[in-house]
Amino acid sequence: MEIAPQVNATATEQARIVARALPYLRRYAGATIVVKYGGHAMGEEHLAEEFGRDIALLKQVGINPVVVHGGGPQINAMLKRLAIQSTFVDGLRVTDGAMVEVVEMVLAGTVNKHVAGLINRAGALAVGICGKDGGLIRARKLQRTKRDPGSNIEQMLDLGFVGEPEHVDVRVIHALTGAGLIPVIAPVGSGADGATYNINADTVAGAIAGALGATRLLMLTDVPGVMDKQRVLMPELSLNDIETLMADGTISGGMIPKVETCAAAVRAGVRGATILDGRMPHACLLELFTEGGIGTMIRA
Repeated sequence: MEIAPQVNATATEQARIVARALPYLRRYAGATIVVKYGGHAMGEEHLAEEFGRDIALLKQVGINPVVVHGGGPQINAMLKRLAIQSTFVDGLRVTDGAMVEVVEMVLAGTVNKHVAGLINRAGALAVGICGKDGGLIRARKLQRTKRDPGSNIEQMLDLGFVGEPEHVDVRVIHALTGAGLIPVIAPVGSGADGATYNINADTVAGAIAGALGATRLLMLTDVPGVMDKQRVLMPELSLNDIETLMADGTISGGMIPKVETCAAAVRAGVRGATILDGRMPHACLLELFTEGGIGTMIRA
């Protein structure tokens, strides 16, 4: 039987794609990949479904993905419904006792189970947890200062129940991945006094990647990566490059904490941390399984 030319061409292209991916599949076999998921990719339904399928595929080819998600827009929507006003300081939500209950409900409840469901529907087994489960994240209150422009005196800012990871106990993650499950983690942690803390998802992803000694950290954002002053993507940076680029203002604004998180993860033992555009379909697969990837990789 003769094969139609268009069918043969499609099959040939599919075989070529698989052949090109094979070296990367071997490279990452058994590796732990931490993925921070958030931004517009989380809000757009078709991108969310593709994300779930991609994470499931990583597990099916022998990689151990660990997903950490955000949920700022979903928190905003719930606070609006409850008529609770939000204020932000340096991009961090000031979180009082009433608000932290809403944050935990949204992040560890609605959003967490939705993200796990995306992966489950794609054929893998994902389990949603938060940093309070199994003692995963012990948090401490985040301390921030701000200089008063009038008096030039530094003042301590009280952000309420906003925290940062003090210690990460990865035993619960190992238990899940060892059983063939994909952990999906909400960025909420417990303080030594039992208080609940809202933690930035980027920070949690970096801390978990470092504690696991992950092979890669993928930070899905709403930008292609780190851009130079001509707005051209820089595909790779060293830790020394980062210091220089922050000093001359090339890395500025909201990119600074993302780059600092990646650098901290690399210093903790992560082989490579990449900032990439989560709005691009199959962003994780393109970063891992193509030559050069699609974002900005930070390495030691």
